[in-house]
Amino acid sequence: MLDPLTLDQMRVLIAIAEAGSFSAAARRLQRVQSAVSQAVQALETTLRLPLFDRSSKVPCLTEAGQAVLEEARRVVGGAEALRARAEAIRGGLEPELTIVAHQFLPTGPGMRSLRALSAAFPSLPVTLLSEGSADAERHLRDRTADVAIYPHTGSSAGDLEAEVLTEIEMIPVVAPAHALAAHPGTLSRRDLSGHVQLLLADGDDTSTRARGIVGDRLWRFANIHAQRGFILEGFGWGYLPTHFTSEFLDNGKLRRLHPRQEGSFKLELHVVHARSRPPGPAAQWAITQLRTFLDAEATGSPEA
Repeated sequence: MLDPLTLDQMRVLIAIAEAGSFSAAARRLQRVQSAVSQAVQALETTLRLPLFDRSSKVPCLTEAGQAVLEEARRVVGGAEALRARAEAIRGGLEPELTIVAHQFLPTGPGMRSLRALSAAFPSLPVTLLSEGSADAERHLRDRTADVAIYPHTGSSAGDLEAEVLTEIEMIPVVAPAHALAAHPGTLSRRDLSGHVQLLLADGDDTSTRARGIVGDRLWRFANIHAQRGFILEGFGWGYLPTHFTSEFLDNGKLRRLHPRQEGSFKLELHVVHARSRPPGPAAQWAITQLRTFLDAEATGSPEA
């Protein structure tokens, strides 16, 4: 049976490799050189491997020693990360953070806020889920998510608390080859109802998330990328978020329609959490950062 390895032995090995000699490592660790030598000998005895070639004046790592050094760095790094995480949890930080984000959330600000979160809380495990509104609420109630970002209607039970995060403008678009693209002037409801409308399926069609539905020829998609793809291919027309269409409007692959009623409308994205589980420090910090990045993008600030 092997004697137990210790982190101290591994730290001594790392110090020798980085300082270049036993004596230099002893000075770095503020120990006598004999204590450093004893730690290495104990490590070699435990592993039953010679870690240093002592045939020359200055011992150098053997091939086995190099391999053990890499593992020692990994183990010591993991132990330090564990210590940092434990200290953060003692200070009130969440042990882990799971965020559910609706497909309407602008990708740029979302990614920038997560990058900032990772830099501010490097030891915090983060899970990001992309879900529709119904699934977001299910995650909150099942306690498998800490916060969710989606268009909350307020029609659900009072166990959830919601706060407006931002507004998303929805505009009607169509491919240039579609018949509606050639229609002069504004479009009546009758003009639109004769054509297939492509929708993002997101719960009850009677909710405010489904504003802008015209006629009965409806194709529903669970994924906004698929919805946009079918619109680009001319299968029908539909409402999409402005941030999800701007590139295609600029390059002419999509055209904006001009209905007589509700040529565009806005949906509110909310930050939602269970009343019994308020967001922790990291979640609050991430949402604050997300607001900043969303505001910057909306105003065209360089911060965006």
